[in-house]
Amino acid sequence: MEPKHITVSSEAEEYLEAIYRLEKKTGSAKTMELARQLKVVPGSITNTIEGLERRGLVLHEPYKGVKLTEKGRKIALDVLRRHRLAERLLTDILHLDWSEAHDTACKLEHAITPNIIKPLEKTLGHPKTCPHGSPIPTACGGIIEEESVPLAKLSTEQSGIIVKIVEEKVEVLQHLAALGLAPGVHVEVEKKTFFDGPVSIRVGEVSHTLDYGVASIINVSRTDGKTRGQK
Repeated sequence: MEPKHITVSSEAEEYLEAIYRLEKKTGSAKTMELARQLKVVPGSITNTIEGLERRGLVLHEPYKGVKLTEKGRKIALDVLRRHRLAERLLTDILHLDWSEAHDTACKLEHAITPNIIKPLEKTLGHPKTCPHGSPIPTACGGIIEEESVPLAKLSTEQSGIIVKIVEEKVEVLQHLAALGLAPGVHVEVEKKTFFDGPVSIRVGEVSHTLDYGVASIINVSRTDGKTRGQK
């Protein structure tokens, strides 16, 4: 059964989704990080956060940041579900490049109403992940994350299958696509120089060198022991 839909403004949806993403990344949403993600000046978000807190959607502790309440988390997951289904619509049906899907889906997600979710999912073939590999929340707010680690954490000669790309900036996704790096692709670490230095990888028969920061946003499912030449 579809959960009862709680109506909030598009602006509030953007905030709740952004807070959820930052909570997943760092444990809480600090004001500066939230402003950066939403592309607004820090001073402009105070009133919105206070409004969300009055509605019982977030908890704000000075100097510690903002966290979602259970009620706020349910809305955030609903927005995230619509966002990732919108990304699938854009890439699978409208054939938009995966590097452009995120920004466009940020606008489209607010137009996807509860009555068209099921027809949309059916048309898309009930996808489990977005084009970048992140899981699509269920109608009941469940979200199943496949176990994965950042590619940067693998040691030399360890390998894995790309599960998801956790950074959705256009230029980053375009760079990864040019290198053939996408969910489902097998990669092997050929060489690591030092802790936060470049990571040399192999994709098929082609070698690439990735900046440590880029290697950190590529999450893989480890296939330890299955190095090049093994079945």
